[in-house]
Amino acid sequence: MKPAGKLVVLLLLVALTALCPAARAQDVFNPTGAGAPSAPADLEADELFEEEPLEVWDPIEPFNRGMFWFNDKLYFYLLKPVARGYRAVAPEPVRTSVGNFFSNLAFPVRFVNSALQLKIGDAGNELRRFLLNSTVGVAGLFDPAKQNGWLKKEEDLGQTFGRYGVGSGFYLVMPVFGPTNLRDGVGRLGDGYLDPVPFLVPGTLEYVGVKAYDRVNALSLDKDTYEGIKREQLDPYLFIRNAYTQRREALIEK
Repeated sequence: MKPAGKLVVLLLLVALTALCPAARAQDVFNPTGAGAPSAPADLEADELFEEEPLEVWDPIEPFNRGMFWFNDKLYFYLLKPVARGYRAVAPEPVRTSVGNFFSNLAFPVRFVNSALQLKIGDAGNELRRFLLNSTVGVAGLFDPAKQNGWLKKEEDLGQTFGRYGVGSGFYLVMPVFGPTNLRDGVGRLGDGYLDPVPFLVPGTLEYVGVKAYDRVNALSLDKDTYEGIKREQLDPYLFIRNAYTQRREALIEK
């Protein structure tokens, strides 16, 4: 492949990687929560909307709204069609197992940040989940730990900073990467050093491909949450800004 072709492929994969819900899920809200860690199952969008709005420092709102528009178009014209095509050829049990595998692989981020916050019980829970799912669960493809009641708890460096009193800073919507704030953005950079994928794949292009597949798989499992927000909210930007902030604060307080 020519260098220009490789660059185009790389940019597309970066977009796919960053924008999908993380659910790592990252994320319940897409393209909103694209890069952020996944929301817990007990913190749904409807619940967030019912809570009192938080004060969100958004001094660069015009820029953020422009990036929100860009991410919206990227989601509808590129990411969602790819995810729907993948959904059509891969049965849901297969996609669920793929999601389990990548979630198990992200164990170091949750384990280290639980320990940094002195949540020893949560760190121990993460360790036993990883050991069980990596062996009995066939390299994490299945989640027998969940069946035993050992539930996963999302932790990341942004939450660790917040736990020790670091403020969120200003709200920011990044092109491709979606919503964040200054604290969480710095935290994501730190969490990147705990990601085992770079040590398991040979090159940058392969790394981006693996991460993109992870995100497309997660997006294929999403129940069109973002489409629902677009239909029901007069101003999706404000809704997502408020929901993102509430979710992050709730995760820090847990």
